[in-house]
Amino acid sequence: MTRPHVLLSVAVSLDGHIDDRGTERFPLSNAEDFDHVDRMRAESDAILAGAETLRRDNARLLVYSEERRARRTADGKPELPLRVTVTRSGDFDPELRFWHCGGASLVYTRTAKTTVDHLTETKTFSEFSEILDDLGARGVRKLMVEGGTSIHTAFLRAGLADEIRVAVAPMLIGQATAPRFVNPAEFPGGPARRFHLEDVTKLGDVAVLRYFPKVTSERA
Repeated sequence: MTRPHVLLSVAVSLDGHIDDRGTERFPLSNAEDFDHVDRMRAESDAILAGAETLRRDNARLLVYSEERRARRTADGKPELPLRVTVTRSGDFDPELRFWHCGGASLVYTRTAKTTVDHLTETKTFSEFSEILDDLGARGVRKLMVEGGTSIHTAFLRAGLADEIRVAVAPMLIGQATAPRFVNPAEFPGGPARRFHLEDVTKLGDVAVLRYFPKVTSERA
């Protein structure tokens, strides 16, 4: 069975935060970066975000460009990638936009039942590797993971990420308790392991770094 290529996508401030402590999402990216993310979504077979990201952002995980959606259809793909979320509790608001727009969705849950079983397909899991096995069996070859912190931490801690896209925004959040890219954890290889940096792209005032965490960089 072929597991999908896993791309983690995140935007961070210069001091390493992915958001501030406000009740609404703080905009770190710019228009050029948002468009680049939309292109990567269109190139993916599935897009995954954790339950907390759905609750906080009321996220839809769509491809917004009509041209890109049309190109997917012309290539024989669904107009939109499969939209995936992961939950421990199974507790979702059935009114979230995720359930009511944008093609097929799928919930991986650690509980037997969720509050949205009537709205989407649900499947239980124990380890994140099981999610990749199941998605691979469904024909997903590229999975884009958009967070949040606990989800990115889980993929990296288990050594399941093939690629990390980090968009660095030119600002400082400055709040000690603001969320970060990952939580403290024991990651494969520990702090001495250096990821391979594949390339750096300038998108307006945002720098996009592309890392391959399964490839160890040589020390200078």
